[in-house]
Amino acid sequence: MKSFDIPTFYRSNFIQKVKEKRKIEDPRKADFSPTILNFSSLEIVLARHFGFCFGVENAIERAYKALADHPDKRIFLISQMIHNPAVNKDLVDNGIYFILDTEGNQLIPWDEITSDDVVLIPAFGTTIDIENLLKAKGVNLETYNTTCPFVERVWKKSDKLGKEEFTIIVHGKPKHEETRATFSHSSASAPTIIIKNIEEAKALAELISKPNQETLEKDFAGRYSAGFKVEHLQRVGVVNQTTMLASETQEISDFFKQTMLNIYGEETIKTHFADTRDTLCYATNDNQNATFELLKTPADCAIVIGGYNSSNTTHLVELLEDKFPTYFISSVDKLLNAEEIMHFDYKKKEELTSKNWLSNKDKPRVIITSGASCPDKLLEQVLVKIVSFFPNSTSIERLEI
Repeated sequence: MKSFDIPTFYRSNFIQKVKEKRKIEDPRKADFSPTILNFSSLEIVLARHFGFCFGVENAIERAYKALADHPDKRIFLISQMIHNPAVNKDLVDNGIYFILDTEGNQLIPWDEITSDDVVLIPAFGTTIDIENLLKAKGVNLETYNTTCPFVERVWKKSDKLGKEEFTIIVHGKPKHEETRATFSHSSASAPTIIIKNIEEAKALAELISKPNQETLEKDFAGRYSAGFKVEHLQRVGVVNQTTMLASETQEISDFFKQTMLNIYGEETIKTHFADTRDTLCYATNDNQNATFELLKTPADCAIVIGGYNSSNTTHLVELLEDKFPTYFISSVDKLLNAEEIMHFDYKKKEELTSKNWLSNKDKPRVIITSGASCPDKLLEQVLVKIVSFFPNSTSIERLEI
């Protein structure tokens, strides 16, 4: 796989050594078991896969290339490059401006953008309307389009489904930048509707067996394409926001297939349901599979590092919290001391402070993983800080990997 030129301050020599060792031992990535790091006074259970993915590294490389290529020009990002506060702050500190916030609210008026400016499309992609608006201004979007190829793969799948006259059901978070972009591209090809979970899938399936336009418009307001009719649900295919839980997308897809089987029977199932290959990105799949292996590992607590608005990171928290006390943190500063930790409650959308988060055992076991937009350096900082709470521990410089 291609390697990218990203700033060294995002990298960690220690984490890189761990990753290289696992790569040598398991070149085909068949083993998702974690790495156990024994620091004498405690053990760190490190997920097999975590951190920057292909799409994120590509986006960061292009952003810094834009800065280097155009020192005298204004440089804009349509919205956050990725969902990591440290990376986005660094880009802002280097002079890059965000046009929209993560929910699509305007931060800089479009009227202020000119053909002399450099505009980057983030890894999530953007809508067709925004692309057309910027092209009309004469802005070059090709050179610094950082849309992840795995996101574009979903758009291509949607286009194929549209040409085959299927309606597209997008499994995603309606306000997420990637979902908004996918909805825009999908709607250009076919009738499209967004659902966020299996409960909404069941509500939508009810409208397949008992069509009701009024209920559709009420329950899914703002989440279907122009001219969408309940009759469009007679032929469907499912795609997703690439960072959703793979198991949930599969459950939704299987549910719609079974719904069509119940209504139309086996003989005509291919007419009513398009079996789509999984459209999650490889990094999301790898990170989630590695997290399932973490669930098989004894531990006292889990730390998940990433941006609080990061979808893929939130899903790692969601998986781990079923078994372990799990703390979602955005930076090393959230580790206040061995007794207190600040962490994010993604359900309540608020930051909390918890006490006695580290086990009172003589040799606690702490799971650590991170989302696809989290720099390895940040994970190293968290690991080092946790180890520092145990004075008799082996330092990372002396640890045998």
